[in-house]
Amino acid sequence: MKQLIKKYVQKLYQSGLVNSGNALIGALDDECVWNQKHERVSDLSMILTSLPINALIFATPKAPYNEIIHRLTQTHQTAIYPQDTETRTFLHEIPIVRTWNQSEIISALSRRKAVIIPGEGIIATGTLTPEQAFVVFSSICFACFVCFFVQIYNHACQGQSDLIKADELLTLMDCLQQCPDQLPELKKGPFDSEDNVYEAIIEAGYYTVVYGLVDSYFGNISYRFNDALYISQTASSLDELSGCIDPCPLDGSSCTAITASSEFSAHKQIVSNRHIQAILHGHPKFSVIMSMICSHRSECKNNGRCHTHCSRNRSMSEIPIICGEVGCGPYGLVHTLPAALKTNKAAIVYGHGVFTSGEIDFRSAFKRLAETERTSQKMYLKTILSMI
Repeated sequence: MKQLIKKYVQKLYQSGLVNSGNALIGALDDECVWNQKHERVSDLSMILTSLPINALIFATPKAPYNEIIHRLTQTHQTAIYPQDTETRTFLHEIPIVRTWNQSEIISALSRRKAVIIPGEGIIATGTLTPEQAFVVFSSICFACFVCFFVQIYNHACQGQSDLIKADELLTLMDCLQQCPDQLPELKKGPFDSEDNVYEAIIEAGYYTVVYGLVDSYFGNISYRFNDALYISQTASSLDELSGCIDPCPLDGSSCTAITASSEFSAHKQIVSNRHIQAILHGHPKFSVIMSMICSHRSECKNNGRCHTHCSRNRSMSEIPIICGEVGCGPYGLVHTLPAALKTNKAAIVYGHGVFTSGEIDFRSAFKRLAETERTSQKMYLKTILSMI
């Protein structure tokens, strides 16, 4: 357990979410195990043993997340309600407990996976493992980031610049971990063996996380080879895909797709276009933000249902923005995404992320993903600075 805790302490630091030395992770083994001494260990041990959880993280996020969360807690009293897809399906809401009160914290964590304590930090929980707590913590940071920048836009559209000044916005942007201009030299396709396919998927997934184009848990990746689609498993971390890739026969002759990504059906439809072999899906922040800002929202009859019922033909720098939710339901991505990628090399899903395709390998797909995020960030900044 100590080694597992150490692993996720390092991942918090490497991901740019927490300053080195500032993360406290605890887990239940024979007893409560912590990665370091801290004045809150006693309180947190009580929280850990009072709830049906096995692990938790307590940490103050680093800049710019700490400032963003601070500002959100000034405008939201009891909870933050982000509208991105991760929050809709995974977090639902982010409760706020104003002071360090054990009973209030335990009550909040009995309903939700995390809680924000202004001036203290975030407590994120894992039902079984420190990995789950890490996923929750990173998701909170992602959701608050997206929520805040969308909120800035919405206020600016109403002629309000009360949330942030231009110089403050630029300071926050300077704190961001930028996607490097120099992209990795990914394996060149087409691939002539199953082993090469696995290696290419593992490599592309790893760099998608390293370059900040997805929080490690939520993206997915696939490659068509012969008569099968090789796809990352559901709930797998893209930077640790070894042993987490399912080969799924395209004729449905095997049930391996049961453990495959929840977006397997959409991937399968996309690769039916024989010009596409590789699909890469990430959740880069500004691409998600740009998908959620719309000047027509207030007058739209589908306001509040944008993620499933958007009726406008929207785009960002000629990249289509589409609606659709995870899965094969009536509003599933399987109905909207394949058509978008049939005529485009990339598509942004409202509140969800970016899907890109590659003809023979992941090189072009990765480049498109990175370029989409860079363009989104530049367009967002240009738009907001013209309004505030």
